[in-house]
Amino acid sequence: MLVANRAIGQTGYWIAAVFSVLVALASFRFLVWGVPATMEIVAHNLDGNRLALYGHIGFAPVALAVMPFQFLKGLRARKPHIHRWLGRIYVAAIAISGISGLILAFTTIAGTFAGFGFGILAVIWLGTTGAALVFALKRDFARHRVWMIRSAALTFAAVTLRLQLPIGFASGAEFSSFYPIVAWSSWVPNAILAEIYLFWMRQGRQRPSAEAQVRA
Repeated sequence: MLVANRAIGQTGYWIAAVFSVLVALASFRFLVWGVPATMEIVAHNLDGNRLALYGHIGFAPVALAVMPFQFLKGLRARKPHIHRWLGRIYVAAIAISGISGLILAFTTIAGTFAGFGFGILAVIWLGTTGAALVFALKRDFARHRVWMIRSAALTFAAVTLRLQLPIGFASGAEFSSFYPIVAWSSWVPNAILAEIYLFWMRQGRQRPSAEAQVRA
């Protein structure tokens, strides 16, 4: 069971890592061609919410690009100072992007349902990342890892959102009808999968000790 869980975790990690870096790099295209040409669905925020818009789309890709490297055991073991600095960058990027995202959620033109979806995502994203930081400062690295997995699952919403948008357009549905759904479906399944993975890992750790007690 433990071996299977580790294999699933490693496979999932590498898939997530590749997608995270690619989407992060692609997200910076607004620096070259501008927001109206590359992110038309959020361009309306340039009038009145420019600072929040750039805070969100400018720093969320930083967190997304850094996130996979925080789970590399070799980096943590051999270069702990790099791990810590990348962690600081990750937390700072989420602090800026999360607060900015919450502001944008309150002023979205996609409707109240979408606003709540993105707003709750921002709050939980900030909360899970904050918890991961607190446990790291307390040197409770087991709990730090648990909360980092939860934080990373929400960071990965940037990827799942971009995978779901083309599906919505391809279905022929109106953007105004499927975008509010994406505001929830881009992150809720991620959070659920993270909890399932954490449950499997807890079960895998408990099984050997239980088997040892039986043998005794």
